[in-house]
Amino acid sequence: MKRLALTLLATVALPGIAHAQSATDTATGDVGVSGTVARLCMLGTPTPAPVDLGQMANTSGTRVGKIATITPRTVTLAGSFCNFAGSAITVTATALVSDDASPAEPGFAKAVNYTAEVTNWAPGSAAVTTNATAGGASPTNSATGPTQPAPKVADLNVTLSNFTAPSDNLLTAGTYSGLVVVKLGPVATGGD
Repeated sequence: MKRLALTLLATVALPGIAHAQSATDTATGDVGVSGTVARLCMLGTPTPAPVDLGQMANTSGTRVGKIATITPRTVTLAGSFCNFAGSAITVTATALVSDDASPAEPGFAKAVNYTAEVTNWAPGSAAVTTNATAGGASPTNSATGPTQPAPKVADLNVTLSNFTAPSDNLLTAGTYSGLVVVKLGPVATGGD
C-alpha cells in the first residue's frame, strides 16, 4: 500500500511540471536608443576666388588717373548650410588698400572702397560698405543680416560693387588688396 501512494504522488506531480515547461506568455523589455547631432554651419568654397579687379584707374579720357568704372563681381558659396534655426550671416569687408604704407600725398588716395553684399540666406541681405580714408585708415566695416528662422541649405552670393576712391582722388600706383570675410552661425545674443 505504501508503494501505491508513492506512485500516485508521482502521477499527480507530473502534470504540474509539464504545465510549467509549456508556458506561452511573452515578456517585453524596452531598450532606449539615443544620439545627438551637433549644431553645424558650413560655407561652400568661394567660386571664383580670388577676385582680381585688374586695372582700377582710368588710363585715358577725362577721368585719367581716377577710379574706373568697375563692374560688380559675384562670388558663389555653393551648398552653404546651417542645420538649426536662428542663424545669420555677418559680412566683414576691408577696403582695397595700397601695399605702399607711406602717407598719401594731397589729392591722391591709397584706398578703394566698395560694398559687399551676401544674399540668399534670410529674407533681406547682409551688406556693408567700407569707408577707408584716402590714406587707407579705418578700412574695415562689418554688418549682420536678418535671422534665418529654420535650418537651410543654399548657394550664397557675395556681390562686390560700388567701387569708389575716397573724395574721388587720383589713385596712387601699386598693388592694392582687400578682404571679405563671411561668417555663418548662430545669431549673437546679448551675452555673446
